[in-house]
Amino acid sequence: MIALLFSILASTFIFVVFKLFNKYQVNTLHAIVFNYYTACVFGALHSKTPVNVSTILNEKWLIGALVLGVLFITVFNIMALTVQKNGLSVASVASKMSVVIPIIFGLYVYHEKLGVLKIIGILFALCAVYLTSIKEKKISFNLKGLWLPISLFLGAGIIDTSINYIENTFVAPNGIPIFSATIFCFAGIIGTFILISKRFKGPLNLNYKSAIGGFVLGIANYYSIYFILLALQSEHLESSVVFTINNVAIVTTSTLLGLLLFKEKLLPKNWIGIGLSLISIILIVNS
Repeated sequence: MIALLFSILASTFIFVVFKLFNKYQVNTLHAIVFNYYTACVFGALHSKTPVNVSTILNEKWLIGALVLGVLFITVFNIMALTVQKNGLSVASVASKMSVVIPIIFGLYVYHEKLGVLKIIGILFALCAVYLTSIKEKKISFNLKGLWLPISLFLGAGIIDTSINYIENTFVAPNGIPIFSATIFCFAGIIGTFILISKRFKGPLNLNYKSAIGGFVLGIANYYSIYFILLALQSEHLESSVVFTINNVAIVTTSTLLGLLLFKEKLLPKNWIGIGLSLISIILIVNS
């Protein structure tokens, strides 16, 4: 449970960093690429075993890490497009409601128990995520761009599910740092190619703000993945419990931080969502 708590805190800090990007006019894409390389380095430094490239190339999880690296950068770009075409609330709901995918996967593949309290808790959690994520009185869908939130929903859910499956099947207990570092390395390389392709269209205008922002984001990003993987290895926590609590707690904590630090206004439905999130966590923990 401690690992899950730290994952929630690290993921929530990512929200704060992105908010500060807007305030200090940091180029998000540039910072994202810097962030992946920073997270890769932290994974290598965090490893208790020496980093050996030939050993990594022979790991059974290598292809999975490559796929996750591709998904990380792809889903990020889909999220950015969803915000532009459908609005921030739609993007937030689509990405956070995707928690249903790893929940169903854990229940079906790993035969995790499903009692009445857990069912009610998961349903409350989904309602809480939806209500807490809505920051507008009305949500309007751009039907032409409906494929974007659907893609975001599937992409975010596939990432969580893939992390769960690969960690359970191929990653050794002491292999989390190198596994995480490899994912971020692949994502960073792909991000670099994207930046190079943009260079042909115009100057990149890289600056120290992007480097600093990417460095801070990378630390938070690495530990959010590291601790969620650690939580998934726990014998006392099922993956459906980990992903549900992790998701709903991040949404709730981020919303409260937005209120306290950035003076964001909350709608009545947001407060209802926060209340439901607390109830859902209590129910799931005691199920």
